[in-house]
Amino acid sequence: MDNQSCTQPVVTAFLIKGGKVLLFKRSQRVGSYRGCWAAISGHMDTAPLEQVYTEITEETGYEPEDLVLLKEGQVFEYHDTVLGICWQIHPFLFHLKVNRQPQMDWEHVSFCWVFPAEIASLSTVPLLKEAFESLS
Repeated sequence: MDNQSCTQPVVTAFLIKGGKVLLFKRSQRVGSYRGCWAAISGHMDTAPLEQVYTEITEETGYEPEDLVLLKEGQVFEYHDTVLGICWQIHPFLFHLKVNRQPQMDWEHVSFCWVFPAEIASLSTVPLLKEAFESLS
């Protein structure tokens, strides 16, 4: 098997409110990890902070003024040997200031609010729990 991987930089954003984290179940229409629970994420086309706000707005309907950036985490990598991709993950943690539910786009089929300790019990994208823990 060829060990060379294509590096793909992505952002991932965790939104928290009342001690719970907002997660989304990925639809069958996305390119990877269909049916898995995830934070808001997307391929990086611009600077990480600019991209993460774009992804949040597209995937939830929340605007930058609805959020407080709590932390920008250390970039880390995940080598997915099945997909042949080295994900370069730029994690962010936000506090959600508003009380309305997200307006999901086509990338997700449902959402849930969970306590951080519950992340490990879900079927998630790779390293979701570790990405969240790196921000706390």
